[in-house]
Amino acid sequence: MLHLKAAECGAFRLRRGERRACIARSMYGQTFSFFRKSREKDVYLICFQKGAVFMLREGKSTVGDFRIPSGCAVSSVFSRSGKRLDGSDIIRSIEIMHDRSNGLGGGFAGYGIYPEYAEQYAFHVFYNNVKAKEECEKFINEHFDVVNLSKIPIRKIPQITDEPLIWRYFVTPLHTKLAESQLDEDEFTARCVNRVNTFIDGAYIFSSGKNMGVFKAVGYPEDVGRFYRLDEYAGYCWTAHGRYPTNTPGWWGGAHPFALLDLSVVHNGEISSYDANRRCIEMYGYNCNLLTDTEVITYIFDYLVRRQGLTLQEVANVIAAPFWTTIQNKGPEERARLTYLRNVYSGLLVTGPFSILVGFTGGLMALNDRLKLRSMVVGEKGDMVYIASEESAIRVIQPTLDKVWAPAGGEPVIFTLDKK
Repeated sequence: MLHLKAAECGAFRLRRGERRACIARSMYGQTFSFFRKSREKDVYLICFQKGAVFMLREGKSTVGDFRIPSGCAVSSVFSRSGKRLDGSDIIRSIEIMHDRSNGLGGGFAGYGIYPEYAEQYAFHVFYNNVKAKEECEKFINEHFDVVNLSKIPIRKIPQITDEPLIWRYFVTPLHTKLAESQLDEDEFTARCVNRVNTFIDGAYIFSSGKNMGVFKAVGYPEDVGRFYRLDEYAGYCWTAHGRYPTNTPGWWGGAHPFALLDLSVVHNGEISSYDANRRCIEMYGYNCNLLTDTEVITYIFDYLVRRQGLTLQEVANVIAAPFWTTIQNKGPEERARLTYLRNVYSGLLVTGPFSILVGFTGGLMALNDRLKLRSMVVGEKGDMVYIASEESAIRVIQPTLDKVWAPAGGEPVIFTLDKK
């Protein structure tokens, strides 16, 4: 018997020849039971949405233009004491939410995984061909001192195919180039990453932080984790994503996390304000090349935190700003602060359903849209923090918790390393 718990809607596959019993409970408390054997040639989705249950042939639609709007899964593990954990737990956590993604993208971000190169930027790069690699390496050598370079170790598995060339570089900006640019190290590096991703065809730097790295691919996330041998890395923070793309193609660069410098974002949702946000952020020198809303969210965080100096609480008040009626009921000082943020950064208000996890050096942040249209659960056990789309993804790696709760819409949950 399979038990599914859904906040608003959900689905699972009934594969060829599979016999499965199910109980599904909707947000209204109604219970639906069915026991069905699939036909030999067809694959069905058993779907339940707002109190209704229906079965669709996969790839077909009998209820308008149906898709799974709550698809995608996010998960994270964070040690406040800084204890380094291998990637096994985060793989197990995201794997239990397998049916929230469809094999078109999965990925992970790990923090504290490169202690031997903690002072260098770690570039993870996809190349479509050797020509792109040669052109990109020429650019990197002209602007950075390359301390070490190698292919990123992978484990060949049948579930992950058609991989590009995947290389890793530990680099430091050349002093002459840095002085000539009159920029700080982070801004110089971010501009170089943007230039490669915009102007070198077939090359994409998908990770560029210090002592952290992003690993992503087309495939189910648990397969991606094994492909990249994440059990051989250790870090104090891990985030993970299983993708169910709704508006953009599934490709290696479009998988989550998206990252710039040490900031990484995984996201479940669909941003209705994407075009307005994209036009706004591109005014400040960012180029949105990847045709996905998560890229825009990453650049918004980078712009507001690194370049504008806002706190994470203030960033949450920008992208998931309270409604004007809520602001009017605040005290004079708080009302003035929230009004200022909404007016000055109006183009960066993110609308539509979302739940996001933001990793950064020394910490982790979780945030829902202000109406909480996507699920997110937080659990704590000792110094460990677990955040995921479903509680089951936490319980599978930590069955007993000291505390578990669901953050309110627009309420940021921020954890940082303990001060020593």
